[in-house]
Amino acid sequence: MIYYEQGVPDKAFGHDELRQAVVSILDRLGERRKVLAIPPDFTRFHSRAGELTRYIYAYYGERLTDILPAIGTHFPMTDGEIAKMFPGIPRSLFRVHDWRNDVVHIGTVPADYVGEVSGGVARYPMPMQVNRMLLEGGYDLILSIGQVVPHEVIGMANYNKNLLVGTGGAEGIHKSHFIGAAYGMERIMGRADTPVRRVLNYASEHFIRHLPVVYLQTVISAGNDGLQMRGLFAGDDAECFEKAAALSLQTNFTMLDREIHKAVVYLDPEEFRSTWVGNKSIYRTRMAMADGGELIILAPGVRQFGEDADNDTLIRRYGYVATPQVLRYVEENEELRQALGVAAHLIHGTSEGRFRITYCPGHLTRREIESVGFGYADLDAMTRKYPPHTLREGWNTVDGEEIYYISNPALGLWAYRKRFENT
Repeated sequence: MIYYEQGVPDKAFGHDELRQAVVSILDRLGERRKVLAIPPDFTRFHSRAGELTRYIYAYYGERLTDILPAIGTHFPMTDGEIAKMFPGIPRSLFRVHDWRNDVVHIGTVPADYVGEVSGGVARYPMPMQVNRMLLEGGYDLILSIGQVVPHEVIGMANYNKNLLVGTGGAEGIHKSHFIGAAYGMERIMGRADTPVRRVLNYASEHFIRHLPVVYLQTVISAGNDGLQMRGLFAGDDAECFEKAAALSLQTNFTMLDREIHKAVVYLDPEEFRSTWVGNKSIYRTRMAMADGGELIILAPGVRQFGEDADNDTLIRRYGYVATPQVLRYVEENEELRQALGVAAHLIHGTSEGRFRITYCPGHLTRREIESVGFGYADLDAMTRKYPPHTLREGWNTVDGEEIYYISNPALGLWAYRKRFENT
């Protein structure tokens, strides 16, 4: 059921309009006694989910008893990040999701179904988990809050991914990520109906249908009027997600009529501290890059590869290599078979040998960067050559050289039209 739908590509939600929208949604839901909010973490700061959560807190007060950021495998939020993203909400309401230990099994998606929807790239059963709070907390309302945007693992982010991956357990996260990577990112990014989405929809329908979940989905894009919220859709089933995904395709997908031979992508240091997240600069542009081109990543905040010590170790050991090599590594090494999410991220971080990737990190050495398969360049030198504060989104000319500039790869997807249409 849809509780609210509003959005067009040129809309810009003001703060009062957004607050009134949240109030109207919660009014329609009726009286609730114990509420859990599940917003994204700081890597989705621009989703406006923090603002939505503030309005939810203002509405429910002490009835909003818990806030569980859907961090998945990301770093737990710091006190500073919580204060910046959720100002005015008591720190005592926030809980930390432990994706390795604090989960409960809710059911298993059959191997035959996984094989069917994935075209045979994966034929394993999918045990699914969620944070135990969802089942054991006694809530009469669970608000899943987040942004719908093109995504490398599932095609379009959010909806039940916020619960089943964002508050999920190790096995479900690892195996879902690997399905998308092995199936092929180019075949899923920007699409609402994908093998991973079908697996999660199966889990939703069979294992958590009884939970009192309502989804609040935002659509955010940058335009001539700056970074704006273009849409808000709320509901208790897939319809709100599908409407948000349709709008996201209109606003977050940049289709180019010519390939990019040199791209420069900036990673905000507050948002991107690892290549695990920062490699959005690679997979969100991969379909737009020309063979033999170069992707330059200005990454002042990047200090490590994984957002988890074990994952970081595995990335350093195997490196970002082309898909066939990753698949061989998986066949030959038990530790990767037990960490398929890492194997997926290795695939996410490769150009498949088509173009060069030059990382300019603030806190990793040349030796570290080159050891995982990237090229290295000095951050200060490259920032002087391609100063982010003077470049405009899209095509620029710098010292007679044409480049394509992207200030935040998390906000969209870029593709060369012929390559996308032939995928």
